[in-house]
Amino acid sequence: MSSAPPGLRRTALYDRHVEAGAKLVDFAGWEMPVQYTGVREEHMAVRESAGIFDVSHMGEIETSGPQAVELLQRLLSNDVAAIPPGGAQYSVLCREDGGVLDDLFTYRLEVDRFLTVTNAANHVADLAWFEGNAVDFPEARVSDRIDEWAMLAVQGPLAREMVQAGADSPLPARMTSETRRIGGIEVLVCGTGYTGEDGVELLCSPGQAPELWDQMTRRGARPAGLGARDTLRLEVCFHLYGNELTVERGPIEGGLGWCCKEDTGFIGAEAVRAAREAGPAEKLVAFTIDGSGIARQGNPIAGGGEVTSGTLSPCLGIGIGMAYVPAERAALGTRLEIDVRGRSRIATIAAKPLVPKR
Repeated sequence: MSSAPPGLRRTALYDRHVEAGAKLVDFAGWEMPVQYTGVREEHMAVRESAGIFDVSHMGEIETSGPQAVELLQRLLSNDVAAIPPGGAQYSVLCREDGGVLDDLFTYRLEVDRFLTVTNAANHVADLAWFEGNAVDFPEARVSDRIDEWAMLAVQGPLAREMVQAGADSPLPARMTSETRRIGGIEVLVCGTGYTGEDGVELLCSPGQAPELWDQMTRRGARPAGLGARDTLRLEVCFHLYGNELTVERGPIEGGLGWCCKEDTGFIGAEAVRAAREAGPAEKLVAFTIDGSGIARQGNPIAGGGEVTSGTLSPCLGIGIGMAYVPAERAALGTRLEIDVRGRSRIATIAAKPLVPKR
């Protein structure tokens, strides 16, 4: 393996990406595959059969000990105490003013042991936030686990079948996680994903990740890059941190009030409660472009608002996206005029998800 460019890290699957002809780019300080054969082909493979993503750039923080639940209740917006052992939960990490620092998945591995997956660009800051708040909970331990896990996502209607073929027992259900042996490799199998399709995320030691990748590709899972990951999540209107979620806006504006349980007393709970009670000034909406053209992040909308994400939908064959607009202009069917590099594009607010999740 050649050395990584200065300032970039590589996952344990770098050689597999090179062998598969991936186009590699800098993503949050990691040299990652943006595509292999093409975004559309990889996208449709996930929708129609199964794709495999290297998401080992994501971070992992372990929280353990008698006060682990108390610490996580303070940090995370959802009700951590409600996660059963082997369960999974989505939440956001907020500042006192309600601004979103990150969105996270937390897995309860044991009664007093949790694994929280962070976004790659936010991992260092998230870890510092966890550690800084842990000083008030002396019986809670916070540990950085980013170097101890590789993470593969196998997604699509045939994904579970492909993974199950090598597993020693039935795979865990959606929103649960359990350890399995897959082709002799010990894997934490998590029934979560970011595509709108069924599937699992597989966490294993970095040294065993290439063999696990090879098992999945031999069974027909097609390598898919960050480009397809983005078009897939946008069709089902999943948030991307830095686009739909930022410190400038809270979870209520972003439509994530469902994962906020203010009574748990998490950091930012009072600001979130106030926004919920008053109603947000802006709302996050999905839209489709009428005619040709694609809107992009930052494109302004006449009358107020801006696009947060936009792409050409491989499934729908039209431009789609998400945007923040004034709350009074957020009704379904509302027409939007988007300035795309000086050219006006007309869009219509549409129901989420834009492509039904399965």
